[in-house]
Order: sequence, then C-alpha cells, then structure tokens
Amino acid sequence: MKLEDEIKSRKFSSEWQKAHVNVLFTSAWLNTKIMPLFKSAGISSQQYNILRILKGQYPNAVPLKLLTERMIDKMSNTSRLVEKLCQKKMVDRKTCKSSRRQVDISLTEKGAKIVEELNLKVDNYHKSINVLSLEEAKELNNLLDKLRG
Repeated sequence: MKLEDEIKSRKFSSEWQKAHVNVLFTSAWLNTKIMPLFKSAGISSQQYNILRILKGQYPNAVPLKLLTERMIDKMSNTSRLVEKLCQKKMVDRKTCKSSRRQVDISLTEKGAKIVEELNLKVDNYHKSINVLSLEEAKELNNLLDKLRG
C-alpha cells in the first residue's frame, strides 16, 4: 500500500521528506509485524539483538562494551537489557578476572536454544513478507547504506 494511503496524507514538502517518513513508517511497520515472535519467547527485539550478538561469539564471553557497540538500537540501555536476560537465565554475567571493571557476558544453554528457535521463526517471517527480488533487496540495501553515508 502507498505511504499516502497508510498515513492518510498527501502533503510532503519534498520527495526527501516523503522518503524520510516512508523509512520511519516502514521501520515501525516491520517492528509491529515481527514483535509477536519475540513476545512469544518473553523477550523484546533489543534483547533478541543481544542474544544474536552473543550467539555469534558463542561459547566465548564478551565485554558489555562490545554488546553496546553492536546493538542496532544505539539508544538501548544495554546493562538493563542484560540484567533482564540474566533474570530469565538466558545469559550469564561475570566480572572479568583480568579487569575488575569489565563485565563479561555469555550465552547460557537456555539462551542459545531460544535464539536458535527464534532465528528459524524470523527466517520464516522474512520469507513470508518477501515481495522484493534479490536485485531489489540489494538495491534497497545500497540506497539505505548510501543514505547513512
């Protein structure tokens, strides 16, 4: 559906403004569609992001700083998110032996199982909404990369 129909507005000051609104609207639309997958596992999209980062490092522990640097949502409070995942027994948090100020985070078996299950569901979700050809997806990625400079 066209953006104008979705937001019930046809007034944009420029095509750039329309593109900006379209990216924001589409981001929110995608998040709304995928959120039930995360909710079914009792986590948020930001917590899933942390689990995926840790899965890529598994079985090694990583410093909290690495998680913060790699988060998609740069405004996330990584410490708070990790604390919630610790409470759910999906990650472990330990003080680093070589630097007492560094906290190392690792994925638990429970966390690894959950992220694997969610990855399958997310892959299926992506297939279900796939209306772009491979070339269109590449072009979209290139345009978004270009926009971010």
